[in-house]
Amino acid sequence: MTINYEIKSQLAKLLATEDLIVENKKVETACFNVETRVLTLPMWEKASNHVYDLLVAHEVGHALFTPNIDWTEKLKINPMFVNIVEDVRIEKMMKRKYGGLSKTFYRGYEELNNDDFFSIKEKGVNEYGLADKVNLYFKIGNFVNINFSSKEIDIVKEIANAETFDEVLIAAEKLYKYCKDELEEQKNQSNSNSVESQNSSSGELDGNSEQSSEEGDDNQEDFDQTDEESDGQEMTLDEMLDEAQQRELANEPKVETMDSLDKKLKDLNDLMGEETQYIESPDIDLNNFIISNEVIHDQINDYFNVINDDQNNIFEFTDSKYKEFKKSAQKEVNYLVKEFECKKSADAYARSFTSRTGILDTSKLHTYKYNEDLFKKVSIIPDGKNHGLIFILDWSGSMSTCLMDTIKQLYNLVWFCQKVKIPFDVYAFSNAYKCVEYDDNGKSIYPKPHHKLEVGKFYVSDDVCLINLLTSGKKNNVLEKQMLNVWRNVSAMRYYCCYSPFHRLGLGGTPLNETLLSLHKVIPQFKDKHKIQKVQCVVLTDGEGGQLSTMKKVKKFYDGQEDIRPWRLTLNSFYRNRKTGYVYKIPSSSFEFTDMMLKDLRQTFTDTNFIGIRILSGSDFSRINRIYNGYDEQSVKAANTWKKQKSAVFYNSGYNAYFMLSTNALINDSEFEVSKNASKVQIKNAFQKSLKSKKMNKKILTEFVELVA
Repeated sequence: MTINYEIKSQLAKLLATEDLIVENKKVETACFNVETRVLTLPMWEKASNHVYDLLVAHEVGHALFTPNIDWTEKLKINPMFVNIVEDVRIEKMMKRKYGGLSKTFYRGYEELNNDDFFSIKEKGVNEYGLADKVNLYFKIGNFVNINFSSKEIDIVKEIANAETFDEVLIAAEKLYKYCKDELEEQKNQSNSNSVESQNSSSGELDGNSEQSSEEGDDNQEDFDQTDEESDGQEMTLDEMLDEAQQRELANEPKVETMDSLDKKLKDLNDLMGEETQYIESPDIDLNNFIISNEVIHDQINDYFNVINDDQNNIFEFTDSKYKEFKKSAQKEVNYLVKEFECKKSADAYARSFTSRTGILDTSKLHTYKYNEDLFKKVSIIPDGKNHGLIFILDWSGSMSTCLMDTIKQLYNLVWFCQKVKIPFDVYAFSNAYKCVEYDDNGKSIYPKPHHKLEVGKFYVSDDVCLINLLTSGKKNNVLEKQMLNVWRNVSAMRYYCCYSPFHRLGLGGTPLNETLLSLHKVIPQFKDKHKIQKVQCVVLTDGEGGQLSTMKKVKKFYDGQEDIRPWRLTLNSFYRNRKTGYVYKIPSSSFEFTDMMLKDLRQTFTDTNFIGIRILSGSDFSRINRIYNGYDEQSVKAANTWKKQKSAVFYNSGYNAYFMLSTNALINDSEFEVSKNASKVQIKNAFQKSLKSKKMNKKILTEFVELVA
């Protein structure tokens, strides 16, 4: 049976009525740290759901009701006797707190009894001592018949009535003393039986006294010889202590059924394989992680001023293409604005209501005989939520073939935001900007770390950063200049070229997951900066990022000293979000890992839509379609939509909506253009192609507005 550890962890938190930290690890027994509030549960992989729920409820009972005190100084008895009585108390209180748990405990203990977890099949139940009978009575008493003497019943009643931990200690002490006396009585009875047996044996040997005497002399000689030999083999101090400890343990009462239960519960665990890891997000310093808009464009402008001059404008062709694109894109931008305003108006109307003012409407006074409503009314339309958009742009080498098409889509959305006055930020994620620098002496200067290196936290490499390419609030001419700067850089990085004229803006790897991790800090900062309530986050990428590493203590091979270093994730790794309380099993594949990071963001920021836009070819779409839809009917439907419209939207990924756009069917590549000598057929085909492309783009834009409005 497959156990969903995330659900079991949530069960433990709900039962505890607090945000416990629940860890499912490959350990032998469960434990609860009262100070750190960490409940560690073994991975009982061989347990049924009833038994698993029983064990979870039992451990939560300890977390809720067992105090964090050291009672061993106060009471010198075997801790197992306190455990027996405390188990009775906490299970009673859990059943009292949650009435439905009675059935859970009943079914769980029924299974444990059927599988003989207490090892009572070979030995009769009533042949055990009182401690064992008490343990069995309160756990599986519904399934076995247990007899108690009148004196034993008094102790059993006191255990059943214990409400506080002090009462538990009192009852446990009485139980221990009774079992201790019981054991002493059994030993005395055994010794008396042994003496009687020896006396009867000596009476039988009286007729052979001479022979016995001779044998005795021989035995005495053997004893003397053995004693002489042992004189040279004196016991060490450790051996003497061990022997004394064994004699002491032999005089202590045991609880066989408790030992048997603990041993067989350990057999439910699978301790083989890699240890379970629980990973959390680090506290990323955004001041170091984000390259500000002013810094990046000052650097670009300085560089362009050096390589370009008014007499020989090397960007003349590139700049003309930008102006041409901007002019052609205005229709789509205006369409976006219209759809957005219509959507906003419809929502505002739906939220509107009419209220009486309490002021008489004199124009209705003459209708007082048949109209009770003589007061003026006012229509109230609540203000909609303030919007803001964060754009995340993939700045990796694989984007070189589709980066220009992606920038075109991005610019459409930026101009849309500019027209409807929505605040926005455009970030490009990169690991190529923060390269190693050198001081005047040639010494390497490495980038500053983004966060503290803590064990159990994700690791974000020092060279990863977000470059704030564009931002709202700039004057129109400044924003226009910045968009032109980005256009020039992107134009130079087409057709598998990753090198920018300004070297820091060259394309690199794909630190998408590091960026998604940073959004836990970026989104709240964006909200506070612009005083907005609703944020839309748009990610423009051509793929997923690689799995993150975690910080771990490892020993250096050359000196054996421990050091904290980035380390790979194991197969039994879980990502834990302390704020939401969710725990995710970390997948091994890259696209599932990215989806996990996105789902965590959506659960953290419930008022934020995360939208993916991906520019890709037909072969890439087939691969993505198989990943998210497999080979079922949904996959065939998506493939047909792609074939007809050269676009598709997936709603089963980590994004709220994942838009797929064909590189060969963008609106700007399908303008209605024909030559002067074109035939009617050529004109017809060009017109149909233009309409088809416009229809595709408008459909995508309409769905986008539905999400952001």
